[in-house]
Amino acid sequence: MLKKFQLCLLVILLLSCGFLYQLFLKSSCLFCLPPYKSQQGPEALLGKGRSIVFLETSERTEPSPLVSCAVESAAKVYPEQPVTFFMKGLSSSLQLPPNSTHPAFSLLSAIDNVFLFPLDMKRLFEDTPLFSWYTQINVSEQRHWLHVSSDASRLAIIWKYGGVYMDTDVISIRPIPEENFLAAQASRYSSNGIFGFLPHHAFLWECMENFVEHYNSYIWGNQGPELMTRMLRLWCRLEDFQEVSDLRCLNLSFLHPQRFYPISYLEWRRYYEVWNTDPSFNDSYALHLWNYMNKEGRGVVRGSNTLVENLYRKHCPRTYRDLIQGPDGLVTQGGGSR
Repeated sequence: MLKKFQLCLLVILLLSCGFLYQLFLKSSCLFCLPPYKSQQGPEALLGKGRSIVFLETSERTEPSPLVSCAVESAAKVYPEQPVTFFMKGLSSSLQLPPNSTHPAFSLLSAIDNVFLFPLDMKRLFEDTPLFSWYTQINVSEQRHWLHVSSDASRLAIIWKYGGVYMDTDVISIRPIPEENFLAAQASRYSSNGIFGFLPHHAFLWECMENFVEHYNSYIWGNQGPELMTRMLRLWCRLEDFQEVSDLRCLNLSFLHPQRFYPISYLEWRRYYEVWNTDPSFNDSYALHLWNYMNKEGRGVVRGSNTLVENLYRKHCPRTYRDLIQGPDGLVTQGGGSR
């Protein structure tokens, strides 16, 4: 009888030790990325051709609330697809900045389908027409380098791996049903702020060739929307849009301005105004907020009831809850949910 009792105690002790060991392992890694996130490199994720891609070509490692909203909203609209954010300022070790001083970085890192990676341009441009240009150019002499390097990077990464590229001031509101597409900013004029293609699409290869052949960093947009527009005109016989219908050309679609630009760049301030009734944006897949135009530094204020505040509340609730400040300059409680 005593031996049975001792045996029971031993079993209980062993089970308790195992439980405590597992608890210790979990508690010692509270701020680690989940194993499946830390073990997957960008090639493994992007190789499936279904990623949503964002880029940061400055050295900044703490996303602004608008950038955080763009990435979070994409993760919310595309829950089964990886949302990858490449940041030039990240080190190759992928160490997280301290949570106390990088709340947006920590917020995005905690979203299951968001992955943050360093942006290595030289490696990215290998095996593309951009490699010789990049290795020979003197970066310090270039105008608009942050924009030019971003224009180049988005072409290379979508050509190599496929997927959808989005600027970091684009708020996603519903899935894009197209695979190969360009976004019209206006009739017969293409944006490069959002586009999507299957891997190794010939249009993007020709865009990269044209990028190098007609490179001029002194002309803003020459490697960006102007490049996409002139290449589209070579590929397609462009016509004006009829109502809210998209245009088809060979194996790509040219999507109506309502899909991403229902508010034009001349009216960008309307996002920061109070509307009597907020628009439904029923014909849109995402909204470009024209942050480049926002020289006044307009932001989102909790309780202001502006259109952009209501977009944050609906499409990026974590960002709204954790990063958006009230009139007193402090982040107030409530207003969003995970």
